[in-house]
Amino acid sequence: MKVKRIFSYGLCFLLLSGGLLVANPDDEFQNRRRIRDNINTLRILKMTQALDLTEEQVAKIFPALNRIEKEKMEINKEIGQKVKELRLILEKENPEEQEIKDMIEELKRLRNLLESKDKEFASFLEENLTLVQQAKFILFSIDFIRVLREKIDRAKILQERLRRKDKR
Repeated sequence: MKVKRIFSYGLCFLLLSGGLLVANPDDEFQNRRRIRDNINTLRILKMTQALDLTEEQVAKIFPALNRIEKEKMEINKEIGQKVKELRLILEKENPEEQEIKDMIEELKRLRNLLESKDKEFASFLEENLTLVQQAKFILFSIDFIRVLREKIDRAKILQERLRRKDKR
């Protein structure tokens, strides 16, 4: 079992690092998508272990998780586009108030849609996890995001150090 676990973590590390190393500035969207997919793969593997999921649970939960994450990714993409449009509107000398109001309402609608996807997944988990697993999922989610942020911050620091070295 330990060998499988070590192999899984190693595979996840390779997937994540491969997604970061292959980065091509000309294709930022594909790179972000690849990195997001790698992070989701890592999340699935770690979640399986942290919650001690059965094969049946994995077979039910992960297709739903993937579907919802893809839907959220599309909503986030749309939010990004609407934010760009709002910036353009606000850069005008005399922006129309109705146009601003409409854009604000659209952004609120999209944020609510994102929130509803999270609630949908939470309800799905309640139906498919034991009470103990639900509690473990809450802790897992908090810890996973915290650790991920720490790793991203470290990567940014290292990237900045490399930039400074290259300038010298």
